[in-house]
Amino acid sequence: MDPGLGPLIEKLVRSYHEVGGINLAESANLPSKRTVGRICEELLQVLFPGYHDASPIAASQLELITLQRLSEVSLRLEGELCKALRTRSGEGCPETMSTTHCRAFLDRLPAVRAALASDVQAAFEGDPAASGADEVILAYPFLEAVAIQRCAHVLYQQNVPLLPRVMTEWAHARTGMDIHPGAVIGDHFFIDHGTGVVIGETAVIGSHVKLYQGVSLTARSLAGGQQLRGQRRHPTVEDHVTIYAGTTIMGADTVIGAGSTIGANVFLTQSVPANSLVYYEETQLRILPKKSRDPAAGADAPTVVRG
Repeated sequence: MDPGLGPLIEKLVRSYHEVGGINLAESANLPSKRTVGRICEELLQVLFPGYHDASPIAASQLELITLQRLSEVSLRLEGELCKALRTRSGEGCPETMSTTHCRAFLDRLPAVRAALASDVQAAFEGDPAASGADEVILAYPFLEAVAIQRCAHVLYQQNVPLLPRVMTEWAHARTGMDIHPGAVIGDHFFIDHGTGVVIGETAVIGSHVKLYQGVSLTARSLAGGQQLRGQRRHPTVEDHVTIYAGTTIMGADTVIGAGSTIGANVFLTQSVPANSLVYYEETQLRILPKKSRDPAAGADAPTVVRG
């Protein structure tokens, strides 16, 4: 080692003790982000056999390959569950508890696959650019984000700490879609394009809902900080709702009624009745010379048209 690094190492170690942020093996070691990412990759292989592999899977080998993959997922997941649950108990690795949680999670995978199959159908039926289900599974990033969220949501419902959020943030980094594991999402869910979508922890989304890029389902205010933990903070979107690009919907009391359509770039903090069309009245487009002063642009209230 370069002897000149000694003072630098001493300063870094001192900062570790002063600032924190160390994952120490001899204390309540935290889940490994790298291992969780590998679990997510393996879960996608289980959920969509053959789509995440270089080679196709022979039908005669499907049962054996599924057994091998579930065994690998189980082995890694139990280890990470053990770490996550230990941070809550502050005691040794609760192996029996982690095994129970892992088995309960794996038992839910068929139901997760059924929900994802409806999501694939919704994407194909809702996007004329889609050539078929294969293209949706292979090329549509929303499906990867939603698949991991649906898996993470199972662990979230089991009150597993840390792990569900690490899973959805892995998907967030890959897809640009930030979907909290606590969000409740119905079947036939489709996010078209998807970049920049944000769905908060306590959001509730019904069935047959379609979102476009940049849609945010957020809390009205986070000024209360940790005092808001465990409280409803995010909106409810009922069945058969379409929300176009750039729209923000805020607040736990905000309900988007079934069958409604919310136009692009709408900012909503109030509920919308069922079968409504919500949009901003179009203003006159002006094109001015570059040296001219731009007129002040006032924000109009959204227009609500009942169906």
